[in-house]
This record gives sequence, C-alpha cells and structure tokens, in this order.
Amino acid sequence: MTRIDFYFNVANKQQLLATLVQDALNKRRQVTVLTNDADKAAEISVSLWQQQAESFVPNVLVNQDIAALNIVALTPVVIHWEENAVLQDDMLINLTQTEPIIFSRFTQLVEIVGDDEQDKTAARARYKFYRARGYEIKNTNHAQTTNLAQT
Repeated sequence: MTRIDFYFNVANKQQLLATLVQDALNKRRQVTVLTNDADKAAEISVSLWQQQAESFVPNVLVNQDIAALNIVALTPVVIHWEENAVLQDDMLINLTQTEPIIFSRFTQLVEIVGDDEQDKTAARARYKFYRARGYEIKNTNHAQTTNLAQT
C-alpha cells in the first residue's frame, strides 16, 4: 500500500521540495514531481537546477528527449504535468491541488502544503480522500520542525 506523507505549514515549498528530492536521490530513489502545467514544471526544474551555488538537483521535464527514452537511471527526477505520462512508480511528490488519480501505483506519495488558507483547504480535501480509502497518513508540521531546528 502507498505510504502517504503530508508536510503542512510549509513556508517555502520550493526549498522543502529540493530537500526531499535530494534526500530521495541520496537513497537512490526515483522521483516524479507532479505539477499543474508545463509552465510550473519549467519553473520547478530551473529552481532545482539552481538550488545552491555549489550544488544542484538534476532533473528533466517529461517532454524532453531524454525522459522520452525512459532511461530512469539517467533521469531519476522527472517533472510532470500530465499523469498519464509517468515513467516510474517509486516516489510521487504532488504539487497540484487535487489528488492524483495514479497515486496508488507509487510506493510513496508526498503532499507539500503551504501556509496559506487556499492551499490548506485543498489539502484537507485530499487528506479526507486518502483517509476514506484506508491509507495511513504521516503528518509533519514543517513550521514546528523548522522552528525546532533553529533553536
């Protein structure tokens, strides 16, 4: 059964995304990042490539030639905006406002929830959807975790 992790009260979603993706890569996992559209996917891709001056998170957009080759070992991080084009089934990071119809094929689903009310409302609906289907959900209050790390 898919493991579901909710990170909520996230002030900087891009930063947490980069951290989660880097952690997954360090563990040799494959990651799919699901976005709303191609423009958002491109923005996320650039952000991951330029994460820090001394490092980067390699990734590819689903419509790029290397992703089409389905060489997951060479492209362990693929950014999608169309669910029917997903190439792997290890880890899915959902950055959309709805539950992905393909989530159950993944080993792990990660939901990143910002600190604004619109994001929280949409996340509550997704949470109820997963819970109603019997999935156990791990919750992490990112604001609390971040505050503890700073003290």
